[in-house]
Amino acid sequence: MLIINADDWGRDTNATDTTLACCEAGSLSSTSAMVFLADSQRAAGLAKSAGIRVGLHINFTLAFDPGHCPPEVCRRQNRIRRFLTRSKYALVLYNPFLRQDFRFVFDTQLAEFERLYGQPPSHFDGHQHMHLATNMLVQKIIPAGVRVRRSFSFWPGRKSAVNRGYRRMVDRCLARRYRLGDFFFALSDNLVPARLQQIFDLAEKAEVELMTHAWNEAEYRWLINAALRATPGGGFAMPSRNAQVAAQLSV
Repeated sequence: MLIINADDWGRDTNATDTTLACCEAGSLSSTSAMVFLADSQRAAGLAKSAGIRVGLHINFTLAFDPGHCPPEVCRRQNRIRRFLTRSKYALVLYNPFLRQDFRFVFDTQLAEFERLYGQPPSHFDGHQHMHLATNMLVQKIIPAGVRVRRSFSFWPGRKSAVNRGYRRMVDRCLARRYRLGDFFFALSDNLVPARLQQIFDLAEKAEVELMTHAWNEAEYRWLINAALRATPGGGFAMPSRNAQVAAQLSV
């Protein structure tokens, strides 16, 4: 099964509207919503009207909109944001001084999502993948038993042994507590026929999530034109296995 999920729903009007267009075109399985941002409330209304499957896009690194967020939540998120954006390796470090802030900011985002959407998220992932920050994993902040996005999958030879080893460790940690897909890729890294075909082939025998950002022009064109057939389970039936189909689905 191939699951195509669009991140950043509710971030701003462009992110919401391009994602909505792709939902209406039938090329998305689901989307992940951000809260406490300029378009969060409008996006929630659109999702409920259109019956879109929505998860929570946990946000620790994009500043909340002060006009749509309580001051205490903004203050605590700013503390986390300064820590996580200081270095690309910050997410692998555990910060004991931010324990309460991580839990508070997550809990308030979840509560705001449930207020806006009237139900729990269908799944959990993170802006810039910060749901995998070490504080989140060690503190076990996301509720047990829910569906959570796994770490990136990579084809052999594309990343170092250390990188792959770290991601395997993270995925083992997640699998003990959450429901995971089998593989996870970014559409932006695979907009060429050969890589798309690899993903289609893999999805015939495993559950594959393909992350996209519909506000990205190249990804939007692919999504609007993708020759995929949605299935009731939220995935897609695979196109026939040949290079011509893969070429048609590329930019």
